[in-house]
Amino acid sequence: MTAKETKLNDYLEKLGAKESVPGGGGASALAGAYGVSLGLMVVSFTSGKKKYADFEPRLQAIKEKLEKLRVRFLELSDEDEKVFYPLSQAYGLPEETVEEKDYKETTLETCLSAASMTPIKIMECACEALNYMQELADNGSKLMLSDVGVGVSFLNTALQGAVMNVYINTKMMKNRNRMIELNEYAYKLLSDGKSRARLIYEQVETAIKPSYDAEKDKITRNKVDFS
Repeated sequence: MTAKETKLNDYLEKLGAKESVPGGGGASALAGAYGVSLGLMVVSFTSGKKKYADFEPRLQAIKEKLEKLRVRFLELSDEDEKVFYPLSQAYGLPEETVEEKDYKETTLETCLSAASMTPIKIMECACEALNYMQELADNGSKLMLSDVGVGVSFLNTALQGAVMNVYINTKMMKNRNRMIELNEYAYKLLSDGKSRARLIYEQVETAIKPSYDAEKDKITRNKVDFS
């Protein structure tokens, strides 16, 4: 059963169970899917409005890109499960002879590299999606700005979650050159993506957060009724 076909409640039950998959990598990909879906909602509410007519051609291009990314995030959620299985099997390979040890080490390196590449792909998709979210924050419906902010938060979660799955796999590698290569690329994606996400989020927050004079509009917090 793929992530695309699984009911949300069933997926969450499985995610919380004592099973290796789905795990953090797959969940990170789904966070990305949530993020771009919110971007698509912003596109839907902006499209067709006279006020945003000049943005309409670009809006449709963004819609196409986000739709493809949503599909890709779902594919990567499933891919994360698929690459874990051979890795789990490799850990159990025999290593009694020199030949067996060499084979196990080679197999593990291959599987660890593959298991690291899937979350890196998730990070690449999240970084790409953030470019489109920036455009929506700048030019999309102002009534939908909060949804841009939430979408960006999900994409940031996808980034930070995915990099954990890069590090946990590269840490086990004996090929230090490959480990360094993957870690440095993942860190660059993380650093660039987090910075972009923070800037968009702060832009949105500044635009929608009510402003008031703290002294003039004092609130006695213990007297506020939140019921």
